Amino acid sequence: MSHWIEKTSIYHIYPLGFCGCEKFRSEAKDLEKGRILKVIEWIPHLKELNMNAVYFGPVFESFEHGYDTTDYYTIDKRLGTNDEFAYVCEELHKNGIRVILDGVFNHVGRDHFAFKDLQQNGQGSRYKDWFSGVNFGGRSPYGDNFSYEGWNGHYNLVKLNLWNNEVVEHLFGAVKMWIEKFGIDGIRFDAADCLTDDFIRRIHGFTRSIRPDFWLMGEIIHGQYNRWANQDMFDCVTNYQCYKGIYSSHNDRNYFEIAHSIEYQMGQYGNIYMYNFLDNHDVARLMSVLRNPAHAQCCYTMMYGMYGVPSIYYGSEFGIYGAKGQGADADRAIRPCLDLNNIPDRNDELLKHISKLGAIRMSLPAIQSGSYAKMDLKNQTFLFKRELNGDTAYIALNISDGDYTFRFGTQYGNLTDLLSGRKFAVNGGNAEITVPQNKSMILVNSDTAPKLENISEEIVVPEIPKSGEAPAPAEEPAPQAVQPEQPEPQNDGTRGLGVPDGRKIVIGGHYKHFKGGDYVVLNVAKDHETCEEQVVYMQIYDKPTVWVRPLKMFLEDVDDHGNVKPRFEYLPE
Repeated sequence: MSHWIEKTSIYHIYPLGFCGCEKFRSEAKDLEKGRILKVIEWIPHLKELNMNAVYFGPVFESFEHGYDTTDYYTIDKRLGTNDEFAYVCEELHKNGIRVILDGVFNHVGRDHFAFKDLQQNGQGSRYKDWFSGVNFGGRSPYGDNFSYEGWNGHYNLVKLNLWNNEVVEHLFGAVKMWIEKFGIDGIRFDAADCLTDDFIRRIHGFTRSIRPDFWLMGEIIHGQYNRWANQDMFDCVTNYQCYKGIYSSHNDRNYFEIAHSIEYQMGQYGNIYMYNFLDNHDVARLMSVLRNPAHAQCCYTMMYGMYGVPSIYYGSEFGIYGAKGQGADADRAIRPCLDLNNIPDRNDELLKHISKLGAIRMSLPAIQSGSYAKMDLKNQTFLFKRELNGDTAYIALNISDGDYTFRFGTQYGNLTDLLSGRKFAVNGGNAEITVPQNKSMILVNSDTAPKLENISEEIVVPEIPKSGEAPAPAEEPAPQAVQPEQPEPQNDGTRGLGVPDGRKIVIGGHYKHFKGGDYVVLNVAKDHETCEEQVVYMQIYDKPTVWVRPLKMFLEDVDDHGNVKPRFEYLPE
């Protein structure tokens, strides 16, 4: 069953930064007009970007940064009042924009009323069981006459006891109020891996009983994502695996990295609709981690073209920079106050690109929820397709040192690139599409292409060879003495046949790839995200280069056009 999230693009706002709030709540003075009303001024911008949901970071009363909640039922006075925020939500909904709030349910701040009662009444406090690890035989780092469990060693964040039913009812009451007063459409759960499974299942059932289409997303960084995202718990989780894979594959100019992550996730997680992002309130801005800023457009095309919901962190659509710092203000640079009419060094080309991606996503069901298949993969070029009910969209990316021509089969007579508006004639089912350097395309059937504003009537017709003449050869980089080994493209007559019994890897061993080229195995490592064993090996011809690929793939036999042989043949000394 489809869900509204499949047709959604999310705009992520960290409100305390976005609104230019004081660092501490106690510093807030003379707040006659709620700063959160600033969001209303940005609604035309959100619609220009084709955003139809806003995810707000913490908005409820806290002492400092929002994740140290002091009252789940009251908007932080640095932002405004409950009524002012309700008005913001009403205006967003009027404009077709859903609202998602940050639920910080693992811990509270030391100013939370229940913790203050514990400080005052000690063992006589009726709230002493609301918190984890309370021990009246010790002292806390803050000098309390008891010790307690802090989140990740941060004792300003007091861990809640989610096995206590009073705590759960207190949190559920807040969620009910959020839904009824603000009309929220979903919740992002902070530090979701620290929540109990029982709590996640209970809040899943509770929110579904109020709104069957309510959306739940958990913040998960490491581990197997379907441990938390399944039919009884969260709808999806934060896709940190591909977050890293996207910028890293562009920095290393190695699309094999992100392609591997995508295929691993499709195999492991099936239809779990991931929350995809390129930066957020906890990590450096994309432009501060990209080695080549010209790769930004391809990064965003990749994210929008992947399975899952895309998210833009406020300001990154303008290509702003921001790196994490040190000390108490480490996050200040990545959580700025922005004036929509005065964005420094704004990148309008990137802004326009992201706006187009949003329009394309809204118009193409194949991009929203279609299947994924890799078509052409090299280190610096990548072509994959998304398909749904017979409709296909091709996503092509090129970060090589020049233009690159993709050649592939298609059932369509003409293709249209929805990003540039260019149309391409297809010759006998064979498409030849040249993508400029550091550009991307989203290609669809010209006969059914959505009518977007940027679509032109220009048709690019490939030169058709005369009868008896061979087609012009593909553009290739200058040949080397021996081409570096690459994983084989699909449908080239080569397929893996599995690892024969008894075949083992030899560390330090000399191997020859079945297409040529000599290699030495350096070691076997484990993938940090998946724990899959990977062979680390170095080519010992031409320019020494270190490669990595899955151990099973390295050791398997392949069918090379009918000839069975090892993918890498061990050469004993």
